[in-house]
Amino acid sequence: MRYQQKIPGRTKMKLRLAFIFLLFVSAQLFSQTKYYIYFKDKGVSSATKLNKTSSEYVAAERELAAAAIERRKQVMGDDYLTFEDLPISSSYISQLETTGIKIENKLKWFNAVTTYLTDEQAQAVAALPFVSKLDRVRIAKRFDPIESKIIAAPKTISTVQSTTGLNYGGSLNQNTLSEVPAVHDLGITGKGVLIGILDTGFRWKTHPALKDLKIVAERDFIQNDDITENQAGDAGNQDSHGTNVLGLMAGYDPGNLIGPAYEASIILAKTEYVPTETRAEEDNYAAALEWMESLGVHITTSSLGYNQFDGGVGDYPWSSFDGQTTITAKAINLAFQRGVTTLTAAGNERAYAWGKIITPGDALNVITVGAVDFTNKVASFSSPGPTFDGRIKPEVVAMGVTDYVSNTSGKYNYGNGTSYATPIATGIAGLLKSAWPHLTNQQIRKIFLECGDNVVTPNNDRGWGLISAKRVISYPNLSRVNGYFRMNKIFLEPNKLDPTKVVLNYKIGTGSYKGANMQINGDIKFSYLFADLADNSSVEFYFTYKKDGAEVREPALGSYKINELNIVGNEIGELPTAILLYQNYPNPFNPETTIRYSIPVETRHSASGGSSLQHVTLKIYDVLGREVVTLVDEYKQAGTYNEKFNVKTRHGASLPSGVYFYRLQAGDFSETKKMLLIK
Repeated sequence: MRYQQKIPGRTKMKLRLAFIFLLFVSAQLFSQTKYYIYFKDKGVSSATKLNKTSSEYVAAERELAAAAIERRKQVMGDDYLTFEDLPISSSYISQLETTGIKIENKLKWFNAVTTYLTDEQAQAVAALPFVSKLDRVRIAKRFDPIESKIIAAPKTISTVQSTTGLNYGGSLNQNTLSEVPAVHDLGITGKGVLIGILDTGFRWKTHPALKDLKIVAERDFIQNDDITENQAGDAGNQDSHGTNVLGLMAGYDPGNLIGPAYEASIILAKTEYVPTETRAEEDNYAAALEWMESLGVHITTSSLGYNQFDGGVGDYPWSSFDGQTTITAKAINLAFQRGVTTLTAAGNERAYAWGKIITPGDALNVITVGAVDFTNKVASFSSPGPTFDGRIKPEVVAMGVTDYVSNTSGKYNYGNGTSYATPIATGIAGLLKSAWPHLTNQQIRKIFLECGDNVVTPNNDRGWGLISAKRVISYPNLSRVNGYFRMNKIFLEPNKLDPTKVVLNYKIGTGSYKGANMQINGDIKFSYLFADLADNSSVEFYFTYKKDGAEVREPALGSYKINELNIVGNEIGELPTAILLYQNYPNPFNPETTIRYSIPVETRHSASGGSSLQHVTLKIYDVLGREVVTLVDEYKQAGTYNEKFNVKTRHGASLPSGVYFYRLQAGDFSETKKMLLIK
């Protein structure tokens, strides 16, 4: 009889790591591919480590700037850290690095790192007990502007469309189309807002329109340093596109170029590699978003996108363009959940074989931007929607034909592309946030969709239409002050108003209209604090005022209406317009997790023909499909709900660790998601 000696687990691990090290010693002889290495956990026994006194929670919180925490609290309340925010296990990273693996990016939201491996190394790493899986990093073909003709800086143009004397020079058309000068006239310039740009690089320190901008942080995710302009190892045109985009959004060189948000603070991320074969690596994008979010960014913008991939990795299938599958879309979704307003270009694919939007333009709550020319006609290249799951795209359009941009020679050129329309829309978002700092990202997105010129009939060519800075800034919004709702409004041309005659006319629910004088705050802002407007109530309203002695009603016909107020943390917004089932948090969990879902005012899924009262069931199943418990089985009004599932209170100690499923049903809508219990 033969006997085999058992090798202890720790010894096996050392042998595996030693084998991987030997593979890395010889790796230079073979080609390597960039991989995601996903870990099975974060090195903690359970999600209870989200306890605010745990070392893991403290470490995660330390990675966030105070501004990031405050922004998160606006939309997440006091539970502003999730399991995704916990740091990646330092032990796992250390074990990989001892084998010679060089970590390229750490992606805590995905519990993954990226690195270059040969096929043989990849097999060895996949066998490590703490590794969940490996995926190749897709390397995308980057889309460039349609055309670009460099010209000398023009002489000062005498045409000035600003009562304050701002001279927009060659950038007059792109600003005028979206009515930016009128907002600058109000003194709104983006001040106090932090905007992040993800692009190819930025030669800003010497350009007359860029050198005095408030650049507060920059990082090169390609060469892993803090230099975003060209340096040794970069292609000659590496920082060209980003320099164009930065000027469009925030440049300031009166007589030549002025961007909408020229007094914003800015973070720059160099994420796209531009050698002779232009390409962009999606893990750099995700890493840059994590970094910007941790610094407290309010708004992010990207003029890159992905639909075709190089490097031996297949394209994402069209079914992946559902807003929650590609790495970049997932990263944007996670940033949005944390309160960041996100914008991205629709792409220039209309005339090509692909012919559709690109990712991350399909992300769930991103504001995707298409392009129009100066006559407001959709550009021949601007990628249309919808997404794979049928959502309208783009959300808005801005001028993206013959835009006047800053270039790396210190001069200016004209160019076309949705990548040029996007920074204009982003600058307008910056103006809105600057005017009303209390606005959440959901409110900003809602206002954008209400302020295009195609709101009545949104479509997959121009979405909700041409974005207007005037309409955005003057659109009424709500805030919360000491437990009460406050209506906020800016009126254009305030010097022509009689501030004592500005009246808010409103009715709550089915009640009668009341008139209330609004108070002026400063020079241009008016407000009214409701004493009679409660949570979950509806309000319909319009404004009347005297302008140059004449009575004015706004809107001229009809009224504004907020169907039912729904408060989540400090966030104020309307009830959702679609049924949504969110990922539970924390996940993994023990003993308790929260399942969030939304029921809209009206839904095409409703068998009752659009009633806001829906029969809802929410059930938990085990991996064999057996029902564990019914959490909800009742009629629900429209709203967003949080249902807690606690294995101790509902099942004692009888529920074992493992994978479980939760299913939401409302009318003929049904969706199932997975969660993990770890004891």
